[in-house]
Amino acid sequence: MAKETSGARARITVKVQPRARATRVAGRMENAYRLQLAAPPVDGKASEACVAYVAELAGVAKSRVRIVSGATGRMKVVEIEGDRAGGDGAEAGSGSAGGVSWRV
Repeated sequence: MAKETSGARARITVKVQPRARATRVAGRMENAYRLQLAAPPVDGKASEACVAYVAELAGVAKSRVRIVSGATGRMKVVEIEGDRAGGDGAEAGSGSAGGVSWRV
């Protein structure tokens, strides 16, 4: 499954493709979302870009998103913590990008 929820935290599995033309959600695989990242896979830049992009999609601060596993690989489990920025009470992890709607 691509997502798990626990209290105010949500976990999603993503497969990243570094050095893409643009940063975007490229679709969904059986067990994960596909993210194309413009950042290169050098010195953790792709992982940083992954955290920043997931935070943007989820509407939370980057400090509320972390990579739980797979920091140096293409398959990553990303944890999103807390409510959306702005405190509107909406769940963390609902968003739409690249024609793909997702909710965790």
